[in-house]
Amino acid sequence: MQTPQYDAIVVGSGISGGWAAKELTEKGLRVLLLERGRNVEHIKDYVNATKGPWEYPHRGGRTRAMEEAYPVLKRDYPLNEKNLEFWASDKDSPYTEVKRFDWFRGYQVGGRSLMWGRQSYRLSDFDFEANAKDGIAIDWPIRYAEIAQWYDHVEQHAGISGSRERMPQLPDGQFQPAIPLNCAEEVVAGRLAKLFDGRRRIIPGRCANATQPLPGRQACQYRDACWLGCPYGGYFSTQSSTLPAAMKTGRLTLKPFSIVSEVLYDRDRKRATGVRVLDAVSNETVDYTARVVFLCASALNSTWLLMRSATDVWPGGLGSSSGELGHNLMDHHFRAGAEGEIEGLDDKYVYGRRPTGFYIPRYRNLFGEKRPYLRGFGYQGGADRAGWWRAVSELGVGGAFKDRMAQPGGWGIGATAFGEMLPNHANQVSIDTTKTDKWGMPVLKIDCATGENERLMRRDMIADMADMLEQTGVKNVRTFDNEYFPGMGIHEMGTARMGRDPKTSVLNKWNQVWDAPNVFVTDGACMVSAACQNPSLTYMALTARAADYAVSELTRRTL
Repeated sequence: MQTPQYDAIVVGSGISGGWAAKELTEKGLRVLLLERGRNVEHIKDYVNATKGPWEYPHRGGRTRAMEEAYPVLKRDYPLNEKNLEFWASDKDSPYTEVKRFDWFRGYQVGGRSLMWGRQSYRLSDFDFEANAKDGIAIDWPIRYAEIAQWYDHVEQHAGISGSRERMPQLPDGQFQPAIPLNCAEEVVAGRLAKLFDGRRRIIPGRCANATQPLPGRQACQYRDACWLGCPYGGYFSTQSSTLPAAMKTGRLTLKPFSIVSEVLYDRDRKRATGVRVLDAVSNETVDYTARVVFLCASALNSTWLLMRSATDVWPGGLGSSSGELGHNLMDHHFRAGAEGEIEGLDDKYVYGRRPTGFYIPRYRNLFGEKRPYLRGFGYQGGADRAGWWRAVSELGVGGAFKDRMAQPGGWGIGATAFGEMLPNHANQVSIDTTKTDKWGMPVLKIDCATGENERLMRRDMIADMADMLEQTGVKNVRTFDNEYFPGMGIHEMGTARMGRDPKTSVLNKWNQVWDAPNVFVTDGACMVSAACQNPSLTYMALTARAADYAVSELTRRTL
C-alpha cells in the first residue's frame, strides 16, 4: 500500500527523534514521526508517577517471574515493577551476544528520554581533537566552534541546570541556576579545591532538570521520581518538551506501533525515497515516502536499519561502502570508585530529593599530564545521610532500637567514575540471520569488549577517588569495582561514525549518509569517539544542526 508523501520522516521518538521532529516542523516541513512501540501520553500515561512504595504489590522490587521474563534487564537496576512498561521486552526483542553486552532499551513514544539519567555535559575540543592527536580511529569532522551555537540552542529549550566553571575541558552552557551541592558535598568540595593545584573540582551535576519554569513545564519538584515520568514536566523528555513543540506547528503526524524495516533507496537517483513500515499490531506493511529521512532509532537500531537497506546495491547495507558500518561500538565504563564517611555534620540534613548529585570533571591526560593510558574519566557521586534502611543489617529489637532507627544515620559520600572507551574496529554489530524477534525480523549480533586501555584507566578511577576522599578528611574510605560489561552505561555510541572521507566513515560532517545524502543519522550511532561525558546533550545539538542543514539543502534543491 502506498501513502501520500511527507517532507521528512523521522524514525524513533527518543531524545534525538524528538529534536528532529521539533526542528523540522518548526522550519515548515510536514513530518512523519515513526515509533516502533506504544504511545505514552504526557501526564496521563505516567501511571506510577505519584504512587507511594506501599502501593506496589512488591514495594517496587522485582519477582522471580519478572526475572524469568527479562533475563537481560535483570542484570542491573532497570528491572523493577515501578517502570517496567518503559523497558523493552527481552523476549519480544532478543539479540545475540558474542560477548556479554547489556542492551537496555525503551520502545515507546519518548524512548529512553523518559528514563534517562539527565546528566548533560558538552564535549570540548579536547574530545573532538583526541582521535587525531592520539592516532586512534579517525578524526572528528567537526570542532567545538561548529557545534557551540547548537549546544546553546538545545540547552535553552531543554532546560539544563548547572554552574559556570570556566573549565576548558568542560565548556559552560546556557544554564538555569544549578541544583546546589548539599552541606556535606560543600565541605568536601571546599577542601578539594585547595588540593591538586585546583585541577580536581567538585561541581553541581549539570542536568536536564529545570530549576525555573519553561513554557508548558514547571520547575523540578525535587521528587527524584524522574524514571516514572514527570507530571510536572520538571525534566526534559520528548513528551514534556520537543513533542509538544512539534505538535504545536500542526505539521507533525505521529504513528506509534510502526516498526521501520528498511530505508527505501533509488539506485538511479542515489537517494532514499522513504521507508517501509511493519505495523506492530496488524503485521501489515506500508511504504511511506519523503524527501529526507532522519534515523534516530538509537545507535544500534539505526545501524540495524541501515544494514537492512539497499542490500541490492551494497550487500552490507546502506552506508556500508566504507566497510565501517557496524564497527567501533562504544559505551562508558563505570561502576568503579570509592566511598567513605564524613564526621562533624550530625546537626545537618538534606533538602528534598535532588535529581542530581555532584560531578568531578576530567583531569587526567590534560594540560601536559601523561598517564599509561589514553583519555580520561569524570566522576558522578553524592553525599547523603543513612536512613532507616541501615536497620536491615541490624538485629536489634525494642523501643530504643525503633527510636534510633527513626533518626538519620551518619553522613556518607562516594562517587563512581565514567571512563572513556576507545573506538575499536573489532567492537561491532552485525545481523544474525539465524534468530528473529516477535515480528520475524532478524536480530542484531553484538561483539564488544573493553580492552587494556580501559583496564589501566580503571586503576586510576578507583585509586584517585580514594585519594581525594582521604585527603579531604573522609573517614573509613572503601574502594569498589562492581564489575562492568559493555552496555551497562546505556550510552551506546558508534557503528555509523561521522568523518571527512567516505572511504573511512559512514556519515559526513552534517550527519548525512555518504551513499544517500538525504538520509541523516543523528543519534549515538554517529559518534566518532566517546569522550567521558554523558552523550545525550551532544545528540540533541547534532540533531538540531543537521535538521537546519537539511532544510537549507532542501531549499537549494540539492537533496
